[in-house]
Amino acid sequence: MVQYFRYHQLKKGEHHHAGEDEMLSLMSATSSGYFRRSRPKLFSLLILSLLSCCLILGAHLFCSPSAFSLLYSFGVDSDGVAANVNAKASLCSSISNGTICCDRSSIRSDVCVIKGDVRTNSASSSIFLYTSKSTDAVIKNVSSSVDKDEELQHEKVKPYTRKWETSVMDTIDELDLIVKTENFRNNHHCDVKHDVPAVFFSTGGYTGNVYHEFNDGLLPLYITSQHFNKKVVFVILEYHDWWIMKYGDILSHLSDYPAIDFSGDKRTHCFPEAIVGLRIHDELTVDPSLMQGNKSVVDFRNVLDRAYLPRVQSLLKEEERLAQEKLKQKVHSSSSEIRKEVLDATLKRPKLVILSRNGSRAITNEDLLVKMAEEIGFLVEVVRPERTTELARIYGALNSSEVMIGVHGAAMTHFLFMRPGSVFIQVIPLGTEWAADAYYGEPARKLGLKYVGYQILPRESSLYDKYDRNDPVLRDPESVSEKGWQYTKSIYLDNQNVRLNLGRFQKRLLRAYSYTIAKRNRRSHL
Repeated sequence: MVQYFRYHQLKKGEHHHAGEDEMLSLMSATSSGYFRRSRPKLFSLLILSLLSCCLILGAHLFCSPSAFSLLYSFGVDSDGVAANVNAKASLCSSISNGTICCDRSSIRSDVCVIKGDVRTNSASSSIFLYTSKSTDAVIKNVSSSVDKDEELQHEKVKPYTRKWETSVMDTIDELDLIVKTENFRNNHHCDVKHDVPAVFFSTGGYTGNVYHEFNDGLLPLYITSQHFNKKVVFVILEYHDWWIMKYGDILSHLSDYPAIDFSGDKRTHCFPEAIVGLRIHDELTVDPSLMQGNKSVVDFRNVLDRAYLPRVQSLLKEEERLAQEKLKQKVHSSSSEIRKEVLDATLKRPKLVILSRNGSRAITNEDLLVKMAEEIGFLVEVVRPERTTELARIYGALNSSEVMIGVHGAAMTHFLFMRPGSVFIQVIPLGTEWAADAYYGEPARKLGLKYVGYQILPRESSLYDKYDRNDPVLRDPESVSEKGWQYTKSIYLDNQNVRLNLGRFQKRLLRAYSYTIAKRNRRSHL
């Protein structure tokens, strides 16, 4: 995972409002003016009070960059348009026909909504909106160098959800959103006319990393499009065939239509409405307070269920067939081995999945961990996700498990495949404490998992053999992180393995086992 420390610093200041200092200064100024005269005339006092109120309210409502988003978020007690705005409505949730509205208030992404005669032009990386409207309000948005009779509004958007990270946004294709008068539309016929809206987004950037594929892409896609009830077309910039193949099962449960390769498809596609960019709430989650119908990350997981369970069921049938053949081949094997297999099947021991890593942050005594977990009473399955591993197989393993163990890293994103109520144990290497909880621990709790963070001691890290016992790398990782992301990454993420203290870790496993057995007993009782 990339650059989370830098983003953490940005998040700390996310709720700062620039207008607060100005308001305090203004209040101070008006207050000092009030005491200059001991007995002001009534008329002067009224004028001064009215002027002060206008200045204060004007500064906040019309000068503050977040003013309009605040109006839409909380509503206004007046007879104006915003008086009855739903608290869940986004800034551009309701716009008139023939207009473009862009919400740039979020630190994470820009989202523009276009309504009317929408047409694509991939050759110029543009989306045109043709309209008969040419009001002064619209024309004011136009650069003086543009013919006002032809181009009425021009917006630029990079439809990717890491707006705050300049280095990756520089690699994302930009779209021009242009409003033109309808006199020019005759030169741009429709090759493909759609009667449903479109959502434009990019699969560039950090796509290729499973955390980013879900956090920056699939979850925001669900948040942005689910209210269309699958009656929506996805138009993808920086389109990858492998991404479509990998996530096709999920896409088919978000849209009834095939995705469009924006750059590769040179035809003019026409839509009645379009959303350019994706809305994102927080790390690997869905905020119900911002969703129609209070949809949550559990609802997103239900989409995964519908997407993968048919394939998982077919895989299970194949595994059962292979198991039966294997049992027939063991007719001449020792009776004790057969009895053990039968016993395992009869008792249905709680299943524990270990997500195994190769290279950095691997558990070097994983074989002993497996043995210990089996002795406690777990049925253990070791899963080693590769880039080519079919997601349905990983989903099947985790969906049928009661406990998952893994070391902090992108593969922990697969906690989304676990059923709410399951146990997720994340092994936390040195120097990754904040990121482990922010990116996986807290989102897991929101999904309804029983989250356990196992923070290793210096002796459990391979760094213990590389650095002096009093080195800040071992004793004060937070001070090391202040030296910059690349330096921190090179030590804690790229060159650290884990050798678990099995005696210490066993306590977590025993609690997890007791929890799963108690949960089974409650279910049986009910």
